[in-house]
Amino acid sequence: MSLNIEQLLNSYPRKRPEISKEAQIIYEKEYMLNRNRETFITRMVDRLESWMHKKTSIASGTPVLELGAGTLNHLKYEISLTNYDIVEPFESLFKQGQDIKKIRNIYRSVAQVPDDLFYERIISIATLEHMIDLPLDICIAARHLSEGGLFQAGIPTEGGLLWGMAWRFSTGISYRIRTGLSYKDLMRHEHINNAQEILLIINNFFRKVRVMRFPLPLFHISFYTYIEAEEPIEDCILTYLESRKESNAEDHQQ
Repeated sequence: MSLNIEQLLNSYPRKRPEISKEAQIIYEKEYMLNRNRETFITRMVDRLESWMHKKTSIASGTPVLELGAGTLNHLKYEISLTNYDIVEPFESLFKQGQDIKKIRNIYRSVAQVPDDLFYERIISIATLEHMIDLPLDICIAARHLSEGGLFQAGIPTEGGLLWGMAWRFSTGISYRIRTGLSYKDLMRHEHINNAQEILLIINNFFRKVRVMRFPLPLFHISFYTYIEAEEPIEDCILTYLESRKESNAEDHQQ
């Protein structure tokens, strides 16, 4: 079934499906384990994910804003770290690392970025699938691109056959062995946007969009998708932002 952009936009902001109490208890520990790549499987995933990091770092230009910087694991791929800002709400992911000294500004959300700050590149690796208000965040980010700036995103090919098999027979099995719980429920909680939804939203707000996939170029036989977008459609972005303001005003009145 084809996606309808209006219905898709109206589905935001989204609410994360709840996870079990047992999963909630170990959530932070498992989250940090996944980010720190301490097991054989997570190290293997890290090597595969490096494709997204490498594709993103090919482009040049500063300043840079990274959305969802996590443990700052992308920094080692960048040629220049001059004027490098990040958006990351979970301070515990990066606060102990040495790379924090390389960061110019830190924001908890893209909405906190000052109106007069513009970036040559706004990048994101394995983050867009997690965002509960993706269209709004994309619109705000687009308005911080300098003229000729580039929006870059690497995402799992969520919704594709190969990606689904990959996590079920790797991370899913190790999670079940460690915890006795289903990783499927955790994935539903974390990945609330699939790859097709993300791509449709980006296409709605940018004139030029290019897509690459790994290891093969077809949706169902790829692990990861890389997206480049240029030339934000200002009228479309303004219309959406105004509609969200009106919707929020109505919600406050009720």
